[in-house]
Amino acid sequence: MSEPTVLFVCLHGAAKSVIAAAEFERLARARGVAARAVSAGTEPDPQIAPVVVARLLEEGIDLRGLRPRRVTRQDVAQASRVVSFGCDLGDLALAGVEVERWDDVPAVSDDFDRARAAIRARVARLSVFVLPPPRTSR
Repeated sequence: MSEPTVLFVCLHGAAKSVIAAAEFERLARARGVAARAVSAGTEPDPQIAPVVVARLLEEGIDLRGLRPRRVTRQDVAQASRVVSFGCDLGDLALAGVEVERWDDVPAVSDDFDRARAAIRARVARLSVFVLPPPRTSR
């Protein structure tokens, strides 16, 4: 069985989707399970929001050098789960692929801490359904 992959998509691929992908991968590592998160935007910015880079770096997550990228049909097709932050995937959404909408997450530019807390809570709930059980040592 291949590792689960969650695609997080926001308009600019520079804040919410990046935070969600980092949080999902952090949870997977903490559980000792293989999983992958992809962040992308429908209209990507040239760089990840500086506040996101700085605040995640404080937590040991280094995003320096990464750039937002445009979501592709292949991203959607390869994802086990697709999450959208207030953007429409339009013709990229494939038949049979459910897009989970997290439209009510506050803007990172308005209140980073509130947005981060909302994203963390949702990713934690999502991980229960997507991530395999933690590995146990014998």
